[in-house]
Order: sequence, then structure tokens, then C-alpha cells
Amino acid sequence: MDTIYALASARGKAGVAVVRLSGPEAWAAAGELMGRQIGAARQTQLCTLSHAGTVLDQALVLPFAKGASFTGEQVVELHLHGSTAVVAAVLVALSTLPGLRLAQPGEFTRRALENGCLDLAQVEGLAALIDAETEAQRKQALRVLSGAIGQRAEAWRSQLLRAAALLEATIDFADEDVPVDVTPEVLELIASVQADLHREADGTRIAERIRDGFEVAIVGLPNAGKSTLLNALAGREAAITSEHAGTTRDVIEVRMDIAGLAVTLLDTAGLRISDDAVETIGINRALERASGADLRVFLSDEQGQLPSGIVPSGDDLVVRGKADLAAQNGGLAVSGKTGLGIAALIAQISTVLETRASTAATLTHERHRIAVMQAMDALALACNEIEMGTDRAELAALYLRQAIMALESLVGRIDVEQVLGEIFARFCIGK
Repeated sequence: MDTIYALASARGKAGVAVVRLSGPEAWAAAGELMGRQIGAARQTQLCTLSHAGTVLDQALVLPFAKGASFTGEQVVELHLHGSTAVVAAVLVALSTLPGLRLAQPGEFTRRALENGCLDLAQVEGLAALIDAETEAQRKQALRVLSGAIGQRAEAWRSQLLRAAALLEATIDFADEDVPVDVTPEVLELIASVQADLHREADGTRIAERIRDGFEVAIVGLPNAGKSTLLNALAGREAAITSEHAGTTRDVIEVRMDIAGLAVTLLDTAGLRISDDAVETIGINRALERASGADLRVFLSDEQGQLPSGIVPSGDDLVVRGKADLAAQNGGLAVSGKTGLGIAALIAQISTVLETRASTAATLTHERHRIAVMQAMDALALACNEIEMGTDRAELAALYLRQAIMALESLVGRIDVEQVLGEIFARFCIGK
């Protein structure tokens, strides 16, 4: 296997830049630049790097032994001064050494997967951790990276393997009198796994929302103050405001962090019947995005009127707008101009979204949900076969094996090449 190298820290000027090498020639290549052999693993050395008689930099060199590194291979990290010129010079020097080549995107992590240092779900967790922008995203990604999905999948797999073994024992002794009926234990094991899988499937969408962000749509009649409210929530002039109704024609999006959750606020066109073709397109888009949003904030006008075409439901919030212009008769009222009620509105949005986030599953991707649904379908078929009698045990065992295979796909124990390309394409070269 080739020895690969790449800049593992961010590009550009910085205090420190880290160049990583991984593969059978990693230690030898670093030793070539150091002018001496590497000593013990994980023993940091401060030394001068040079190549072809030219000094490159003074660096900290940190070696990891095979089997005790991120990739599972020999690894060396060169901690350089974070100059773009220094990094470029070191990378050029490495490119001239035999057996070395520049890493491809995600190749370090792919080697960690292939060498059994990470499972497929942990790889997805690492990608999510790199992309994390909020506290909730960080916690969720770190939980996946720690192996939470693999632990759950292994527990389910163990229970189903036990159930399959019991069924296969009845097949092996079909011509003999088996003193114990295994059906109750098998059904109990399957029911336990099914209950867990149902909970995970139900919570996957919320887990995806934590990762990708919740959508909160502001809807109301034209000139109700939606754009002014959006600007107040965003803390900047994100949307054009005007006293003329119908100013907003398209959906305006603003990304925010609310209570540690990623939230995209949507300012939508005012909902009314219009003869203007362009405004009508904007209204239709507003209805479509508002219908698909996780939460809607209905902003009423000074008279308390709400738009037609969409009605509040569930946790949706109804808020009186332009509170600085009209007397309030209870309920939440806000003013985007003065800031009145903005903190209370944010608090209510936070409460709703935090409550939903608390129901998130361990599984975080649509791929996970599909695998769980496939396992649940197979388990349902297995239960049907078991209930039809012991002469159907062979088919029931087959469906149990299908369920196990579906769960093993969560962590990459079976062939998932079609998934790998998509995952690793999102990684940077140094990861």
C-alpha cells in the first residue's frame, strides 16, 4: 500500500500547520527530512527539517506506531510553522521521496475504516463533527463517532443471532422430540429488537434535523411585519422592508443558532389573492415552504387577522405583530422595529425545538432509517412464519438473517461500496 501525505489542518496562514503521513514508509520519509531515524512512537521531537541541502523548517515530529494510530498504519505528523510557503516546501519535498503520493479526499479516514479502526457509522459521525456548527450538532456527531450506533447494532445483532440459533436448532432436530418449545423465547427476542427499531425509526427525522437544521417559517398577511421581524431575529438587514404590501416576492432564508440548534428562518411572501403573476408565484412558494417547515410563526396584523390557505397546527406559534402600534390584549406580541417581545418569541421557539430534539434517535441519516425499516420488514415476516408453526422455522430463520444483514449495513460489515464514494467525497484531502 502506498504511503500517503497531505496537509491535515486548514489551508492559509496560521500559527501551526500539520502535515500527516500514513503508510509503511511514513517513518522512513520523516526520518529522511529529519536527517535521522525516528525514535519511539508518540515521542515528540523538535528538529530541523531539510531536503536536498535546503532547510525547510523547524518542526515538532510526532510518530504513531502501526496499530496505534488513526489509520491503523504507521503515521507521522509534522507540526510546522503555519506559513503557506513552509507548507508548500514540505509538500514538494515529500513528493520527491519514493513510495509517497498525495492523499485523495477522505483517504486517511477510508484507511481507518478498512483497517477496522472505525466503522462506517463512525466515519459518518466524523464527517458530521467536522461540519458541526452548533452545540447540538457537536454532541450528536461526537456520540456517533464514539461508536454509539455500532454498539446498538451489535446488541440487536446478538439478540437476533440468538433467535436464529434457537430456530435452527429446531430445524436440526426436526425428526426428534425437542423437550423445550423455543417459540416464546424467539418471539420475545424479536419483539425486543422491534421495539428498539421502532423508536429509532421514529426519531431519525429529528436527528437529521439536528444535523441539517430546523426550518422555521414566518407567515402572515402582506405588510404584517414579517421581514422586519426576520431582520430583528437575525440582527441584520437580511430582507428588504417597505410600507408597501407585497415587497417580499421570494422566500428569504437566514441561518441562526437558537439554543444550540441550527435553525433556518424563512421570510415568506404575504399570503393573499393577487392578480400579479410574479407575486402569485411567490405566494405559492411561501405556502409550499411553510407547509414543509418544522415550525410556523403566524404573524397577525394590527387587527389580529391571519392569512387563509394555511392554518396553525401542533406547536405552531401565533404572534401579534407591530406591537409598537397597537394595544395588546394578552398573548405574545412582537415588534421588529423596537424589539418588543423578540426575546420571548425566541424563548418559545427554543422550547418547541428543544422538546423535539430530545426525541432524536441515535441513528442520524436516511441511510440508517432505510436499513432499520428493512430490518423491521424482515422481522415482521419472520414472526408470521413462526406463528404458522415449527414446519416454517427454516423460512423464519432466513428472514432473521435478512434482518441481521440489514443491521450490519449500518456499520459497514457487508458490501457498501455504493455508499462509500458519497461519504468520502465530502471529506477534505487531509482527512
